[in-house]
Amino acid sequence: MPYQSKQAATPIIFGAEVFIEPGQSEEEIDLWFRRLHEVGMRVTRIRLFESYMRKTDGTWDYSLFDVAYKSAEKYNIKVYGNLFPSTIFTDLGGLKFPKDAENLQTISRYIANVVSHFKHFSSCYGWVPVNEPGTGSFPREQFATNKYMEWKAQQQKVAYDSGGYDRFDFADERFHLFYNTWFLQWLTDEIHKYDPDSIIHVNNHAIFRNVAEYDFPSWRSFLTSLGGSAHASWHFGYFNRPQYALAVAANCEILRSGAGEIPWFMTELQGGNNTYSGFLALCPTKHEIAQWLWTAIGSESKGAIFWCLNPRSSGIEAGEWAMLNYHNEPSDRLKAAAKIIQVVNDHTGFFEDAAEVESGINILYTRESLWIEKTLQMGGQSYEGRDEGGVMKSAIAYFECLAEAGIQANFKEISEFDFEKDSFQGKVIILAHQISIPSKYWPLLHAFVQNGGTLIADGLAGYYDENAVATTRLGFPLRPVFGADVLEYKAIDETHELVVGGVTLPAHQWWGILKPTTASAECVMDGDTYAVKNAIAQGTTWWLPSMIGLGSRLMNNYRQLNLFLKKAINFNELNLPFAFDIPQPGLFMKVLQHKKQWVTIIINKSGNRQDVNLKLADPALQPMILYADKGGKAGINHIAIEAEETLVVKWLS
Repeated sequence: MPYQSKQAATPIIFGAEVFIEPGQSEEEIDLWFRRLHEVGMRVTRIRLFESYMRKTDGTWDYSLFDVAYKSAEKYNIKVYGNLFPSTIFTDLGGLKFPKDAENLQTISRYIANVVSHFKHFSSCYGWVPVNEPGTGSFPREQFATNKYMEWKAQQQKVAYDSGGYDRFDFADERFHLFYNTWFLQWLTDEIHKYDPDSIIHVNNHAIFRNVAEYDFPSWRSFLTSLGGSAHASWHFGYFNRPQYALAVAANCEILRSGAGEIPWFMTELQGGNNTYSGFLALCPTKHEIAQWLWTAIGSESKGAIFWCLNPRSSGIEAGEWAMLNYHNEPSDRLKAAAKIIQVVNDHTGFFEDAAEVESGINILYTRESLWIEKTLQMGGQSYEGRDEGGVMKSAIAYFECLAEAGIQANFKEISEFDFEKDSFQGKVIILAHQISIPSKYWPLLHAFVQNGGTLIADGLAGYYDENAVATTRLGFPLRPVFGADVLEYKAIDETHELVVGGVTLPAHQWWGILKPTTASAECVMDGDTYAVKNAIAQGTTWWLPSMIGLGSRLMNNYRQLNLFLKKAINFNELNLPFAFDIPQPGLFMKVLQHKKQWVTIIINKSGNRQDVNLKLADPALQPMILYADKGGKAGINHIAIEAEETLVVKWLS
């Protein structure tokens, strides 16, 4: 299957989805494609609704969509055809799985007709086999039930049995992971029957809630590129509005990691107002459009497509989401995007080849933690730490904290981390309240630390194995890594203070009392140990069995956590080309590099103008402003940036 390595120059393309529905005129459709061309957009995605093409007598009328593909040819716009088999009118996201065997055959016939027809247009660029895979719940269709029985019969008994204790097997969750991959592979194979070796792209959605359904490494074998949807109105429930740019950044990092060596780009960014659809009503400002688009670019996205260009006229989303107004004129949001596209085009030699500068810090999550957290929900009083979302919010907390320091952290599922290296000097793993660490990773984490890595664990990290059996009753298998046993965890109603290495940290929800074995006690109160540091050969583990990260997030104050991380990690050894001189609440920075040139993207969500000093590894670098939507300035090691501004600076030696 075709794919293009991220090491090669991959064109960056921007666009907006053109929504096609009956009632539109040829003139208006043509105007929309002209509007894309006028603002420098070169790609679109079109939902190819079966219900708008297949007639009741079984014949096909492609004329409405032919107009769109022909207009795309006229204005040199590339089209991703988004397969959209027949579904009910009120279905916003489209089919995720077949209903039964007969439905699978109707999907196959739909693909045969649609792909065979539209592949002949020169504007046909590739295919999106299913819109926004991921359901958030176990599939209940008859086909899934049958497939589940078939899959379960083929499962081999695993060697690890949690010491013989009764246990959950999480077969439903493991099947769901398999089933998403199987269906995407099946759809890809069907497409390639009629358009061999064509481009295949897919956009995941609600990443912070649905990510445990996605086996990204398996998808790389049949995808040309990976993508996602990032809609503030639908997907950012774990964030408030000033945090939305960071939400986009975290979303991007999860996708970048998932893509591995294939390219990725953001398939859907919210482009306009939503009224009745979405979980909240919101219209992005032109500055938010800039923030989100530059954040994607700074995360190695090979472009972005906004949802959408024109408002649809019917359905739940009628009149919503568009970057054009109702008179088909560019909104301030579309004009803002056009300016960014022009900047990227003017410096295409840099942006097409640029790579994100990595800090070596890796925030890891485990699907098993998300599965167990969801399975164990019992209702009752709500607690941030133990409600569904506590695992992901804890990981997000460290991402936000490091962002304030101007440091970019990777955000990975543990299976996406490369444990095969001989040395992990300068590498850091953070396990923030990852309540389940599967048994296969116990020796890998030990080797990581032994070979020079730094491991930081907080909350109930490692409390369970992959079967939700408490590791405290298994001779605590992480003892060689953590250097201690936990005697007990105590629920605490109020946030308490722990002093670790001279830094006062907020202990939230629980605190664990430890019995050091090889570790040194780093926090002792009334004779009990609450934090340890374990030196193993060339590396170090810090274990703080309380929700330090989430506690800092709930207090909206990362100052102390940053002080601790600076001590535990030693930021000076990361050899970063740029960082903030001191942490800057409400600001974050992305850094791209190509050869001996760098671009910094700094976004100010603090609510006030900020004057910020930068630490430069090379003081001889000279700044050149590429973009500043509110008049920001850059000196040799100093920037001035207004509230809500995005400042993009190229640094030359």
